[in-house]
Amino acid sequence: MGIKIIGSGSYIPSAVEKNEKFSDHEFFDSDGNQFSHGNEVIIEKFKAITGILERRYADPKLNSSDLGYLAARKAIDDAGVDPETIDYIIAAHNFGDVKHNTIQSDVLPCLAARIKHLLGINNPNCVAYDILFGCPGWVQGMIQAKAFIDAGIAKRCLVIGSETLSRVVDKHDRDSMIFSDGAGATIIEKIDGDSGILSHENASYTTEEAYYLYFGNSNKKELCRDTRYIKMDGRKIYEFALKYVPQAMKSCLDKSGKSIKDLKKIFLHQANEKMDEAILKRFYRLYRTEVPEHVMPMSIHELGNSSVATVPTLYDMVAKNTMENHRLEKGDVIMFASVGAGMHINAMVYEC
Repeated sequence: MGIKIIGSGSYIPSAVEKNEKFSDHEFFDSDGNQFSHGNEVIIEKFKAITGILERRYADPKLNSSDLGYLAARKAIDDAGVDPETIDYIIAAHNFGDVKHNTIQSDVLPCLAARIKHLLGINNPNCVAYDILFGCPGWVQGMIQAKAFIDAGIAKRCLVIGSETLSRVVDKHDRDSMIFSDGAGATIIEKIDGDSGILSHENASYTTEEAYYLYFGNSNKKELCRDTRYIKMDGRKIYEFALKYVPQAMKSCLDKSGKSIKDLKKIFLHQANEKMDEAILKRFYRLYRTEVPEHVMPMSIHELGNSSVATVPTLYDMVAKNTMENHRLEKGDVIMFASVGAGMHINAMVYEC
């Protein structure tokens, strides 16, 4: 028996925020000093490093739980299952529901409960809860769902990653250009056969690394000191990811019993184009081989970094054949991997 994805869905907001929209922002460094060079230079350097040309922002009327519901609804329809038969709903996020033009996070009730409510599921034995695990949250939710099914306490689980990061960014910080909104969801259950989730790997580094991503003040010092925004030490995150993520991916693949030559696709968290490319090269270097062409689909150029939503959204796009040069066939071996706040790392090998 295997534990397999039987349906997927994603919600990509329609509002496109191009890099040019940031040309009139006031950007300051972490010490509160305005940059001497113009925003055109800042934007050009940003594009060269991250690969991001544009990103998506949620409609002001929609919150993260709404995006999660819309992705979940698509996954349920794709799977063709009765939502009343879902045993667990696991919602990964970082900041809960943050209403447009507000600064307060709302997680009461939890997002999973809100999504269950929106889905109209009446079954009280469908347990809904949230998971806070940084950007790797959706992959971690999949790992937990697999554990429930392996333990015999669940037969079918809905795992969601949803975020509206555009509402927690400091518009005076260059890093604000990275973040975006979106949601992705999958339904998994036990099926006949040996395919499905083959192995997983996860780790938490919380000594020096714990606060590489954190909540902090605006770079514009005269703004309210009690208002906090998502902040990160990009250089340290980059170095951390290159040191630890490739090894975690290798450990996961080795545990799966599959060869590096078996891997058809690698779905990496869409954090930064240069970082993802460097992670991939180091991973293949561990096997003394070159990176195959078209092995790593990327959505960051148009969708930006939507945290927990990037991996399930990317998977859904490829599964639905909406990305050029990328498709999945029955029997394909793929890998999911992510790194993010905590600092957390995880990976999962899956056979379609």
